[in-house]
Amino acid sequence: MKITIRKKRNITRIIRKITFISIVILMIFTLVASNEINHNQLSITAQPLNRCLSTDSLPCTDSSQQTTLQPFIPNPELNDQQRFLSAIAKKLPTIPQPGTYEYILLRAYGAVFVNQDVGIKLPSKDIFANEQETQDFQATLTMSHVDGTNDCYLQKLAADAFTKARIQQKIPLKSGYGFGDCTRTFKTNLIFWHKYANDQILAKVQQGKEIKILGLVAPPGTSQHLWGLAIDLRISNQKQRKALNQNGWFQTVENDVPHWTYVGLPEDNLLLFGFKKKIVRGITYWITPL
Repeated sequence: MKITIRKKRNITRIIRKITFISIVILMIFTLVASNEINHNQLSITAQPLNRCLSTDSLPCTDSSQQTTLQPFIPNPELNDQQRFLSAIAKKLPTIPQPGTYEYILLRAYGAVFVNQDVGIKLPSKDIFANEQETQDFQATLTMSHVDGTNDCYLQKLAADAFTKARIQQKIPLKSGYGFGDCTRTFKTNLIFWHKYANDQILAKVQQGKEIKILGLVAPPGTSQHLWGLAIDLRISNQKQRKALNQNGWFQTVENDVPHWTYVGLPEDNLLLFGFKKKIVRGITYWITPL
């Protein structure tokens, strides 16, 4: 019996679908074997493919079901320090050795490295040597102007989160303008350091003999402000703090009262990521467990 041209086309279409789906399923099982996708995600992914068998449309796609990798969650069986380090290892290529100057800085300012949002850009180390290194990094950032300020710029997701907090509550910058309160240059960081400290104190910090100064001012090239993820504010009530916390902003540098860090995590997750909750003179700080 002769097969009509229409039937031939239908058979060809079915063969193309089966071939396409076979390739996709093979890719999915390869990911499962490499632990890059879990079995729950596999079942979700397979559903639209099964439905695809009953339709004549090509290519076979389903935009309503998209597979996404689950966000990183530290192993709760690890201790605080291990959970924190496992989280920042996703962002920081090399973890400094305990006792080094870099480790001291990571302990003081490393809270930002737990940020799991792919839209946030983090440096590959926690200290910039000079203005050029700082500018090279800042040139890679997606920055956004904070509404209602003169010259306050932050990484876009941090700026958006801060704007949401300001919609909930009136939250003024420390200076009231923006210069120095938000993203800073290496030169500005250096000016602040020389306002409160000097080279002799820096040498003591590098040796681990002086750490209290880190709650007042950051050494040259080490400020979270260089990364576009910190802001200095004038906070006067708990409603303002709550609005900031609800949008991923926390105080992470002990004794630096106006300083806020964009961590990007819900407050309920901070303990899971190893942070230590410490209340000093009525202010809640979330300290790294290093």
